[in-house]
Amino acid sequence: MDCADLAGRGYPDCLRCVDYVDRFWLADWHALLATANVLTGGADEGELAKQVLVASPGEYPWTCVDAAMVVLLCPDCCHELATGPLGCAFCRVADERRWAWDHQAPKNAITPNEHALRVARATLRATNRHRTTVVLTWRLFLPFLLVGETIDAQAVRWVRAYLRAGRYTELAAADSYAQLAAVTLPVRTPIE
Repeated sequence: MDCADLAGRGYPDCLRCVDYVDRFWLADWHALLATANVLTGGADEGELAKQVLVASPGEYPWTCVDAAMVVLLCPDCCHELATGPLGCAFCRVADERRWAWDHQAPKNAITPNEHALRVARATLRATNRHRTTVVLTWRLFLPFLLVGETIDAQAVRWVRAYLRAGRYTELAAADSYAQLAAVTLPVRTPIE
């Protein structure tokens, strides 16, 4: 399936977008598998994923931590780890552990762009765990993050305001981050 939108915008439902986004995570994961002499899809891959998830933050790349969560299913809700229903304690703990990496890993181990990519991917893999406005915000920004843009907090506020006004289609027409970030809210005219 090809969404025919900007690369990454259809993640994770569009196979082209999945290939484009996940290649960053899979490159590190496959390198780790090769180093550990583990085959993709085998029981050993699951054991390695468990090992990665219980390791100290920074011991493995953040991409491998996220990839390990994709390999493992939650023992409680049977969804991909950290993507299950909000009430699932195992998924909540796994998701919290993911973000501990950002705070406890060695300084400069993750760039602002990488952090934003990580948040976007995690949000879009677990849309059921986030508000619609948050999901749509990351869906809009992901194509630009993939080419190295760093998201400005002011742009995020403007985009979310536009989304709350139901104007996703207008925002999705932007072909560049500069266009998307330049969007300003229309002035409301008083009702007479």
